[in-house]
Amino acid sequence: MPAAMSTITTVGVDADDTLWHCESLFRLSHARFLELLSEHGDPEKIEAQLTAVEKRNLRVYGYGAKGFTLSMIETALEVTDGLVDTRVIREILAVGREMLTEPIEPLPGVENALSALSDRYRLILITKGDLLHQEQKLASSGLGDYFVAVEIVSEKDADTYRRVFDRYGTGAEQAVMAGNSMRSDVLPALDAGCWGALIPYPLVWSHEAADAPLGHPRYVELGSISELPAWVDGVSKSLSL
Repeated sequence: MPAAMSTITTVGVDADDTLWHCESLFRLSHARFLELLSEHGDPEKIEAQLTAVEKRNLRVYGYGAKGFTLSMIETALEVTDGLVDTRVIREILAVGREMLTEPIEPLPGVENALSALSDRYRLILITKGDLLHQEQKLASSGLGDYFVAVEIVSEKDADTYRRVFDRYGTGAEQAVMAGNSMRSDVLPALDAGCWGALIPYPLVWSHEAADAPLGHPRYVELGSISELPAWVDGVSKSLSL
């Protein structure tokens, strides 16, 4: 729990590609999908079609491996005019199953950072994706005890952050949101009045890419999650003077 004089009371943290690997698994699955359909057209065009189908389906299936698997099947049907071999469908389902059962291992520095933050702030996990799969990943990671609350949401926007930080903290203006996605973790959090910390991951899904709000007084890009506790402490101290 935060000290009585602390200005920052609550810290929200993203899950996928912030606490553990995710996008790298999707990239490997994309590659396997293209290999399965290699005889049906140019790989770049098939990749572009898969990306378009996946984004189109977000409003129906949401985020996560299950929706991605359905989008791979839909793309395979489109590319082959409905004549896709059942073997390919079985292989696509196998790819999706492997994504859902992939072992979870925290990224370097994650556990130490969460331990430090949870000692001084209300720590909340805020993530998008399939409810069951995200719960399974959190349980498998061994990180669950660091969080006072877990919010698995369909979308991250300013209203989401206001609601979460009102519910579990003292409002968005006394909260930090940290994650790897500029589009989901930083920009809407800043719009809500939070402080926003980008923790870059080497791979970024095109849907999550956006321009950095350079010059914004509440934004920072950190080198790694290991820098997050000291930065939050610094912000909290400077605002309480």
